[in-house]
Parts: sequence; C-alpha cells; structure tokens
Amino acid sequence: MRTTTTNEQHTRVLHAAYQAWMNASGLRQSRLRNKRFTYGDQWGDLVRDHDGRMVTEGEHFANQGCDTITTNLVRQLVKTIIGRFRSQYIKSDDSKCDSLLCKTAQANELDELDSRALEEFLISGCCIQRVEPYHEPGESERIRVDNVNVNRLFVGTMNDIRSWDCELIGQLHDLNIAQLLRRVASGNPRKAAWVRRLYTDGAESRLADFTTRLGADSQQGTDFWHAHDGKCRAIEVWTLESREVVVCHNRNEGKLTVEPANAMARLKNRPEVSTRWDIATVWHCRWYSPMGDLLVEYDSPWGHGSHPFVIKLYPLTDGEVHAVVEDIIDTQKHVNRLISVLDHVMRNSAKGVLLFPETALPDGWTWEEARRCWSSANGLLPYNPRLDNARPEQISSNASNAGAYQMIELQMRLFEEISGVSGALQGKTPTVNSANIYQLQSENANIALSDVYDTFEAFRRQRDRKIERISNRE
Repeated sequence: MRTTTTNEQHTRVLHAAYQAWMNASGLRQSRLRNKRFTYGDQWGDLVRDHDGRMVTEGEHFANQGCDTITTNLVRQLVKTIIGRFRSQYIKSDDSKCDSLLCKTAQANELDELDSRALEEFLISGCCIQRVEPYHEPGESERIRVDNVNVNRLFVGTMNDIRSWDCELIGQLHDLNIAQLLRRVASGNPRKAAWVRRLYTDGAESRLADFTTRLGADSQQGTDFWHAHDGKCRAIEVWTLESREVVVCHNRNEGKLTVEPANAMARLKNRPEVSTRWDIATVWHCRWYSPMGDLLVEYDSPWGHGSHPFVIKLYPLTDGEVHAVVEDIIDTQKHVNRLISVLDHVMRNSAKGVLLFPETALPDGWTWEEARRCWSSANGLLPYNPRLDNARPEQISSNASNAGAYQMIELQMRLFEEISGVSGALQGKTPTVNSANIYQLQSENANIALSDVYDTFEAFRRQRDRKIERISNRE
C-alpha cells in the first residue's frame, strides 16, 4: 500500500512539472518572436492578405512587388546595453582573489556568462543560472555555474519578484548514457544496468502508455518528453515539501538539533533532551525518465538548503513576464516598412527615360543604334523632325517621398525614446556644442536603463549568495 501511495505521489509531481511546462508555452513563443527580431528575422509575423490567406509580412510585401529591407535597430540596442554593462558593471577586484566567490568567477568565466545572461534577459525577460558543486574524476571539487536555456526550464506559479514563493522548479536534460548514469546511478552497477534497460527496452511504447495515463499530450509536449540527437531525456524536478520534525534541545551539550518525527519515541528515554514537535520545509529533488520512472531522489544536500537554480523574471507584474525587446518591436517593424516602401517608390519612379518620337528616327537607323549612341560619351544622334518639330526628350523625375524621410526620422526618435538608449548612451557624435548638455543626456539615458541594470544586479547578488552558502561547512 505504501508503494502505491508513493508511486501516486511521484506521478502527481511529474504531472505538476508537465503542467508548469505547458503553462509557459506563451512565454516561449514570445521569446522566440523577440529572438527573431533581435537577430534580423523581422518579416516573419503572420498577416492576412487581400485573398484572406495567412502569409508572412515578407511574403505579403513580395506579392505587392516590394523587396523587404531590414534595418536592425533592435540588435544595436541589445549590443549597446551589454557593452555598457561590460564597461560599467564588470569590474575585477584582485583583493578578493583568494575568496570562494572570486575563484568561482575565474573558473567559470562569470563575466562572459553574465553578459550572455543579460542578453537573454533583454530578449526574454528571464535570466536563469544553475549553481552546484561539480568535479571530474581525478579533479578536486569546484563550484560550477551555467546559464540555463529558458526552453529547458519550468517553474510553478510565482508572483513574488524575489521568487520566494516558488514551490516547484525543474530542468529538462538531454544526456548521453554515460552522463545520465553518473547523475543517477550513484556508483551502483546494478542500478546503472536498470537505467540502461529503461531507455532501451520498448521505451517509446512505454512513453505513449504513460502520457496517456497521465492525461498529457505526447505530441503537443514533444519537447518535454523527447530528447534530440539520440540522447536520453531526464526530467529534474525540485519541490518544496513540508514534513513533521522534532526539535531537540540537549541541555548537557547545549545543542539544538532537528530530527525526523519518528525519533520522538526514542528520545523519550533521554531526560536530558527536551523535544518539541514542529513543521519543517525541505527542498526535495526527483529525477524522472520520460516514461515516468523515478531514477533518483534526495533532499537538498547544500548549505543553503535550496534548489540549484537562480532565477529572475521581469517585471513579474501579476505573474507576467515582458522583455525589453518586446516594447520596441512595433517601432522596428514600422521603420522597416517605411524604408522598404521608399525604396520601392524610388526604384519605380521615372528616371532618365528618353522620349524618342518614331517620326524623328533618322533614315537607315535602328532603335538599337539610337540607344547605343544616346548612352555613349560625346555621342552624336541626328534626328529628322518630320511632324511638328518632334525631337527626342529625356525625362528625369525625382521620386516623391510623401514625407517618408520625416516619418523615418520620427520613428528613429521614437525608438530611442521607447528603448531609453539614446545617441549619447551609444557614444554617437554629440549634436549639441555644450559638453554639460551632452553629459546630462548621457546621465538621463543611464537613468532610463537603471531599472534593467539594477534588476540584473539583484540577480547577480542572489547568485553570489548561493555560491557562498553552497558548502555544508558553513
């Protein structure tokens, strides 16, 4: 009976992890769109054409005879913010090189990791890192820090901007069999053989049966259940759980310890120990196969007593995530449209067109000879004005921009206003002669981005505290 109850609990935990993954599908879609715009694919949004069909904006423009031109302002914005971060916030301090934090920063190249984490933060509104002890065979243990892809993480519902109300968090792993066995077999050959069999003996049919019983969709949640490139999918789930404990005070030794609830009967025979029943919360980890098998489970073994993830979601108003890039996509699209339309107008306007009356063509000349003579330097083209003194005439007309240049300039200014990244922050040549005014513009630009930088700095401080408290000796 106990086994059945335990299996039901494991199934509920894995189902909760799957639901958390599916609940974040909107965030992953938004991140994918923001990433497309950041790296130059800016004509992929779907629109309805004149025939009612859903096509991409690029296809819609092409069907109207317009070439799509991309002027990537978003990428420049992201690079500017990261460059400012590298120049102002990343500082080396040789006085702390003997500290655990400094050694960890040097071993993991945290400057580079943090720069890429900030780039992800701007694109998706999420920055996630993993902190845990790590050692290769024959090497001393060290603390490893890794950036975690948003597409690999799932987290339960949260509303606290500090993530203090998080009760479920986990990561999807695609590992080769050797890496998986090192993670879950704990050096036990028999368990290693069992895990091997799980991933080879009818794994696909077992997966289909399990997802059906779980009430999940193995097709819609393909990235949750299936690994790529022939690797093994493992699902790591951390949950915050409550347990009954006994708080013990040994008056002879002056020590305060916490024991499991079943230790109450044993402690009654020790008069020097006073006890008190209480409830404790513990972060508990479970590793699952995608077929629902529990591979390994354990309580948090580290000094901080928590999971290994450091997470910051922005701005988390009503639990929602909105990235910086998201605010400027519409302006970016408008700039691309204006430039593409202006290019189309300029290419299709009359420029250098020669009006040559048929009656004016000299006797014995062909149109090809007239064209070659007209285009040659110092060419002499005779003509015969037979009717009303008709003669060749060249038409040259400037393309009408209909205020397009002013509109582009307006959109560029709006882009700077919305993003907060002004020309002063980008280091452009000042348009004012006063150094004080230019300095004031630069300071105002820093103020506009201070919320982004300070939020990311809070994330880094949270990460550093987890590094310092990871040892059990502290």
